[in-house]
Amino acid sequence: MSQDEDRIALLRRLYEAFNRRDIDAVIPMLTPDVDWPNMMERTRAVGHDEVRAYWEYQFTQVSPNVEPVAFEIDEDRVLVAVHQVIRALDGSIRSNTHIAHAYAFEGPLIASMHVYANMDDAWAGED
Repeated sequence: MSQDEDRIALLRRLYEAFNRRDIDAVIPMLTPDVDWPNMMERTRAVGHDEVRAYWEYQFTQVSPNVEPVAFEIDEDRVLVAVHQVIRALDGSIRSNTHIAHAYAFEGPLIASMHVYANMDDAWAGED
């Protein structure tokens, strides 16, 4: 497998584990100083502990499901078109959208993730 194929395979596993709420399966896919968006507070979570705390809190407030639709390679980043459904804990849909995620890597691990409104914005790198 090529490096790009390895990264896409890792991201597929990440989305599957996240949707199962299996934080312990996701954390080893991230660098120790990973930079991750905290979408609830509009801040960034840095490092395993902060990312874990953010997800644990998020899962007590809403039930997100993120399904990758397409993967594109942008030099050292992998861009992912995502179908995102956010449900309230009672199961009602709060949001049903298509967005984009952009991942940067250090070796085989994810170093950062950014969320964009669409793939064009992700390609441009505009938050």
